[in-house]
This record gives sequence, structure tokens and C-alpha cells, in this order.
Amino acid sequence: MPGTWQQRQKAQAGKIPGLCFCVKLYSGRKVCYYIPMNTTRKNANDTYLTIQALQRMPYYLQYLKNARDAGRKEASAASIAAALGLNDVLVRKDIAAVSTKQGRPKAGFEVETLIFDIENYMGYHNIKEAVLVGAGSLGSALLRNHEFEMYGLKIVAAFDVKRSLIHKQVGGIEVFSFVQLRRYCLRHGIRIGIVTVPPDAAQDVADQLVGGGIRAIWNFALVKLSVPEHVLVQNEDLASSLAMLSQHLRV
Repeated sequence: MPGTWQQRQKAQAGKIPGLCFCVKLYSGRKVCYYIPMNTTRKNANDTYLTIQALQRMPYYLQYLKNARDAGRKEASAASIAAALGLNDVLVRKDIAAVSTKQGRPKAGFEVETLIFDIENYMGYHNIKEAVLVGAGSLGSALLRNHEFEMYGLKIVAAFDVKRSLIHKQVGGIEVFSFVQLRRYCLRHGIRIGIVTVPPDAAQDVADQLVGGGIRAIWNFALVKLSVPEHVLVQNEDLASSLAMLSQHLRV
């Protein structure tokens, strides 16, 4: 969860909007991420979805795109719910919160219109530029994954302290010296920073990102970051996730 206690409470109440997207891993497993931000657009009713509803949106979107590819023009909340194993009342409520056009009784919602509405609400039509700090194994894997752009996130530059990496390109993205980080973010108006450095270097990286005007940090370092109240941090604890998997296999 992000930031301070107050921010966590707001996020849990669904009052902090953000960027939600899914990435397909090499194993075939799909992982969805949510980066809370203050810049996501509200819907026509001036309300935000809960984080749980935001996390369901990519699955609705995938279903709708498959329906479109199959030639379907309309899709009902009941059909979506049945396909995804969800409650149809819950699905209907989620869709009503983001759709600009009401569905027709029995027929449902226009597939093309609903796809556009969900993508628009999730910020997919408004690309947000980000920088990545730490172009090692994990950082390089993220730099090479260009699926992020499908979900409104574009990594435009990477930074590292290793001289052997500086001025090289990883996944078509140039790696700059870490000393240039703050100035680059200020000059280009970057608002999202991705941290993939060792834990002992993460706080210094966070300080430089905040100094460069960053407002949201996607943190892969196994350490709690100290940031100002206006900056949100989304932690991805891979070690804890692996521990959960291992524990499950022991049961």
C-alpha cells in the first residue's frame, strides 16, 4: 500500500485514483499492478472506483476485446460476470461507474464504446512517462517489456551508477548516469519513478526522485522508503510473494 497512514486509508476507500495494468510473465501468468496517482481522471459522476474495482478493470477489458474480435457488438454484465466467475451485480456496478452510455435491457453495453470508456478511465489513452533507476537484472527485464505502453506507462530513460551501463541501451531505452537523475526529471516533467536498486541504495534514489518532482514511486527494493506526504509509494515485495508460494507448497 502507498505512502502515509492517511493515504492508505484514502486508497482503501477508493479515493486515490491511479494507473492499473497487467503484465504477462514468461511463465504465462498474468500479474496486475496498480499505481495510485492523483492525476487519473474521474468519471462523469465525479467519483472514483475502489482499488478492488480498478483491479478488475483489466479483466473486463480483455473479455470485451475478445468479444469484439469474435464479432460481437454488445455484451451484458451477466455475460461478463459468468465468463470471469464474478457476481453480475458487482460487474454491473463497476461498469456503470465508468461507462458514458447506459446499457440496453437484455442486450447489454456496446462493446466498442465500453472498451473506450474503460481505457479512458484507466488512463490508457494518456501516456504517463516514467524513469527507471537500477538497470540490473530486474530493471533490464522491465525495460525490455514494452507492454507497459499498452496500459499508459512509458519508460523513457533509465539510470545507473555502473559505468559499464551508462550510455548503453536496454530494450531501446538509454541508460544515463545516476547523477543526472534529478535534473532529467525536472527538465522533462517526469512524475513516476521505478526503483529496482539494492535496498541499501533505495532511499538515496527516492530522495533524488522526490527532488526531481516525482509524485509516485513503484518500489521493487525490499525496504520501506521515507517520502513526503504528497508522494505515493507502491511496494512490490517479490520476496514475500515467493515466500507465500513456498508456504503453500508445504501445506
